[in-house]
Amino acid sequence: MATPGWMPPTDTERRLCEATARGDVNGQIAAIAGEDLYLAAPLPGQDPLPVYEDPATGGTCIPVLTRGMLPPWQPQQFFDRTSLEELAQDWPNDKWRLAVNPGTPCAAYLAAFPAQRAAWMQIRAQVGVRPGGLLATHFGGPLHGPVAQGLACGAPIAVHHSVPWNELGTAFLDHAADAETLREQWSVTDPVSWQQRLDQLLGGQFVPADTEAALRARHAAATDAGADPKQAAGGAPEVPELVSQYEERLRTDGLLPADGRVASLLALDHAHAVGLVRWGLGARLCAPQQAEQAVQRIGARAREVYGSWEEYAAGYLLGRLLAFDSGWFGPQYAAAVHLHRVLTQDPSSPWRVLPFV
Repeated sequence: MATPGWMPPTDTERRLCEATARGDVNGQIAAIAGEDLYLAAPLPGQDPLPVYEDPATGGTCIPVLTRGMLPPWQPQQFFDRTSLEELAQDWPNDKWRLAVNPGTPCAAYLAAFPAQRAAWMQIRAQVGVRPGGLLATHFGGPLHGPVAQGLACGAPIAVHHSVPWNELGTAFLDHAADAETLREQWSVTDPVSWQQRLDQLLGGQFVPADTEAALRARHAAATDAGADPKQAAGGAPEVPELVSQYEERLRTDGLLPADGRVASLLALDHAHAVGLVRWGLGARLCAPQQAEQAVQRIGARAREVYGSWEEYAAGYLLGRLLAFDSGWFGPQYAAAVHLHRVLTQDPSSPWRVLPFV
């Protein structure tokens, strides 16, 4: 039965609620089969598996949460990612049930006898793993205002991982993965190094300085020349040949206007700064208020450089290509173009819905 006034936070919970309302067990399984599920991580001294007696079923259950039903951030509350496939393979007791979002408006209780677990595996094989490159929105997260605008600067990172773009919650992926990302990719292991990296990203210290200076000078010259690229080109510094090659290809592929040029690469650092904030929150290297202030700063920095989401999108796209494709026009080019098209063309994209300034 639907709960009046309650809105499923993401499409996963919506599909689960719809299947439950139909009495469709296979639909319930399909709704979660390809998704990340979350088990509460045990505190010291607790049983490693959060088993409990559920009054709704009158039996023993293992509780999991879908992503949209994770509780608000708490400094000592962690969740481990799992999947229906992993649960089916390692299920400890045939008589126990799987409780999905127990005690919530989108609860589902699945029997876990061997035949049922075989059905989980079969439906998982049909549905497949949730792919990367999907735009997702958390309808309980910021949808308007400065925090949403700042989070939208990091939307490419969220789409790459197919997680909601507008979350500042308990995890980006999960506590362990978020901490590993910071450690392995950013050499961040504590709040001090986290703040140092954030300040460096806000200062644009990770994009190539010479290329950035040439792009900014060219853009300033074009502005002074009344936006005439040909007139501006005469007095502006030469941009690297690879930049010109990418811009030409982007114009050919319809990703830049016919006379379009990129104003700055700093969107790449701004997007990574939002990622750093969200990973830091998940790794418990910062707290929610600090994270909100940080993403608002990121949004403000982006507005100092760009005048629209279109300019920001072009800057991120070129920055990503220079960093990861290096002139190959290969898989990294295709992946970057996919992110760009999702965020510039999907009607529900924050780059289509939110004002930039």
